[in-house]
Amino acid sequence: MQYHPQPAPGTARPWAFPAPERGALPNGLTVLRCHRPGQQVVAVEIFLDAPLDAEPEGLDGVATIMSRALNEGTDKHTAEEFAAELERCGATLDAHADHPGVRVSLEVPASRLAKALALVAEALRAPAFAESEIERLVRNRLDEIPHEQANPARRAAKQLSKELFPATARMSRPRQGTEETVERIDAAAVRAFFDAHIRPSTATAVVVGDLTGIDLDALLADTLGDWSGDTAVPRPAPPITADDTGRVVIVDRPGAVQTQLLIGRIGADRHDSVWPAQVLGTYCLGGTLTSRLDRVLREEKGYTYGVRAFAQVLRSSAPDSASGATGAAMLAISGSVDTESTEPALKDLWTVLRTLAAEGLTDEERETAVQNLVGVAPLKFETAASVAGTLADQVEQHLPDDYQAQLYARLAETGTVEATAAVVNAFPGDRLVTILVGDAARIEEPVRALGIGEVSVVTG
Repeated sequence: MQYHPQPAPGTARPWAFPAPERGALPNGLTVLRCHRPGQQVVAVEIFLDAPLDAEPEGLDGVATIMSRALNEGTDKHTAEEFAAELERCGATLDAHADHPGVRVSLEVPASRLAKALALVAEALRAPAFAESEIERLVRNRLDEIPHEQANPARRAAKQLSKELFPATARMSRPRQGTEETVERIDAAAVRAFFDAHIRPSTATAVVVGDLTGIDLDALLADTLGDWSGDTAVPRPAPPITADDTGRVVIVDRPGAVQTQLLIGRIGADRHDSVWPAQVLGTYCLGGTLTSRLDRVLREEKGYTYGVRAFAQVLRSSAPDSASGATGAAMLAISGSVDTESTEPALKDLWTVLRTLAAEGLTDEERETAVQNLVGVAPLKFETAASVAGTLADQVEQHLPDDYQAQLYARLAETGTVEATAAVVNAFPGDRLVTILVGDAARIEEPVRALGIGEVSVVTG
């Protein structure tokens, strides 16, 4: 029997996050492209400068309804026809609104990129915004709200935003609107928001995938290049202010057998030099199953299936922004425990924070975190969609194109002392707003006795 020779391993090559090429179309649309050989499913991310702060007063949620309506028909296709054309391309098209703006996401086989991009351009150039479709989307959104209220994690997030930010700030209110505001939205309001904010001069398209044999310049010119609109100066971002006075808010859910925990405050975003150390320290605190919080609350005490610490950028401004506004990230610890374990779990969580401040991280924790964060990066960015999404994140956060590549280098260089200082500053025990969604009758007094902040109760 003849055997094939055993394959020999190739030479290991250093990995770096893909560098995009930057350009622009005559209509002002910024384009970032990234050729990824072998990625036959092309990902396109289009960032539209239509932030939630731009929503008219009393119409919170209009950006969400507008984004959902972009694939619900155009001047050439009904909603059904548009969906059928996308399906023939083997494409998926989604859009959503968040604080920085609206994101349109397309994934399509490279062989059908031209047709799919033409459909996206059509949706951006001439969406129908038919009254019947807008009414349906509004009804759908109204149906979602009670389910979000019933979800403990979503309810905790809503309450934390309300607690941290002043009532006048858009960030204090639900991203997708409330029943009161969504009920007011009609086709005219959606059209007005679109006309006021959606234009190529303030938009960026990111294209990632195997572009072999594709004349992307000609393709973009024939599709997104036909999109026109007035030029506009990007909106100045209002300053972000937050009240992180240490306190506890219990969202009462009588009879609940679990308590949802969300503990947070506002901290530095990716423009701050402390971000890499903050990422590393936060990972050591609660980024994975082997982090400190899980080791204590999950493995040693059995209070929970898992507790996570994370930082999520809310909005960033360019460093030279005329408004002088700075960005911010939500720094949070999240998890759930059974009702009886609420008080001891919080007590042990605060003990972890105090021990961390007193003794610091270990070199072993730091080394494990670096290996996990940096070592997994090539796998994390295997798909075109993951690369495109990260590049679009950099666009909406006003970061340089090589930011992600530089971040991994900085993570590897960050020392244990620096990571410790960053995570201790990120999660000071006396400056955390704690949201508990659970049975107030059973948890209020034990939590009050902990002394981690003034306790108040709101209805669920």
